[in-house]
This record gives sequence, C-alpha cells and structure tokens, in this order.
Amino acid sequence: MPAAALKPLPTQSTSKRAVLLELPYEPVEKRPLPPGRPREWYVTHNRRLKAMRLAIALLDSGVYMPNQARNEKIRSTAQLIGVHPPSDTTCHMVRALMRYPR
Repeated sequence: MPAAALKPLPTQSTSKRAVLLELPYEPVEKRPLPPGRPREWYVTHNRRLKAMRLAIALLDSGVYMPNQARNEKIRSTAQLIGVHPPSDTTCHMVRALMRYPR
C-alpha cells in the first residue's frame, strides 16, 4: 500500500456553529436520569455532579491545590454558587477531583 494512502484525512469540526468564548456561560439543557437504576447510583451520580461544579467554582476563584480547599472553603463556595452545603464525602470528592492530573 502506498504511503499516500495511509495519510490521515483532515479533521472536521463536529460543532454546527462556531463557539465564541466571549459569550456568557449557558448551562446545558437538563435531561431526566435513566429510570430503573438502584437508588445508590442516583445518589453517587448527583454527588459527582455537585463535586464537579464545586471543583470548577474553586478553580475559577483561584484555589488550585487540594490542600487549599478545606471543608469550610468548599462549603462557602457552595453557598456562593447557590448549591446546598456538601457533606464531608462530597468535600473529599472535590479535593480528589482537584488532585487529578491534567
């Protein structure tokens, strides 16, 4: 097979329109969760979503290291963005997300 045949095709954007980063953030439309799963799955799923929202808010506020994110700081950030105060488990999950290598 000639080398020209193995050349990768140019990539195409999957976006239907250009995304301008200067526009304000618009949340994604919420969809219902799939039915029929055990209750623990829904609890874990919602806890992960909450932890991600809090981790993003902390990163946006300048808290970049997990050791800077004490439970009090995470809970005050939750109050600031309008989320119910997280449990100790959720706070631990927020720090774990911040620890994840990028």
